[in-house]
Amino acid sequence: MAYKYKKGAIRVNDLSNSVIFPKGNKMPEPYNKYFIGQAYLQMLVPGDTEFNCPMGNVTFEPSCRNNWHKHPGGQILLVTGGRGWCQEEGKQARELKAGDVVKIPANVKHWHGAAKDSWFVHLYVETNSQAGPTEWLEPVTDDEYNRLK
Repeated sequence: MAYKYKKGAIRVNDLSNSVIFPKGNKMPEPYNKYFIGQAYLQMLVPGDTEFNCPMGNVTFEPSCRNNWHKHPGGQILLVTGGRGWCQEEGKQARELKAGDVVKIPANVKHWHGAAKDSWFVHLYVETNSQAGPTEWLEPVTDDEYNRLK
C-alpha cells in the first residue's frame, strides 16, 4: 500500500536517522494477532523475576495499532519517534509525539498505535508485572480509528 505523506509527516527513512534502539523483528506470534497492520518488537529487558518490569521497543508502521487491552499492573509508554495515538476507554484519543510519556493505570482498557501518515516508536514498560499478563481484547475498529485527525 502506498502512503501519501502530509507536510511534517514522519517517513521511515526520516525516523531511522533518529532511532535510539533497534527496530527489532516483526511482532512475534502470538502477539501479532493483536495488531492491525505491521509492528516490530525489540525486547530490551526480559520479563524475568529479577527486574519484574519487562521493557521493549515497539515500532508501528503507518496506520498500525494494537487491540484494546488491559495490563493488570499498569504500563508506561515513552515515545521516542514519529506520531501516534493512545486512547483510554471513555476518553478522547491523545496524540503522541517524541518525548511524550503516558502512564496507564492498572486494568485500564486502552489502545495505542501509529497515525495514518506516520511511523510511530515507543518504549513500553510493563509495571508490576507480577500482577499478571496483558489481557487482549477486541480490535480497534476502522470507524473508531478513522475518526482521529
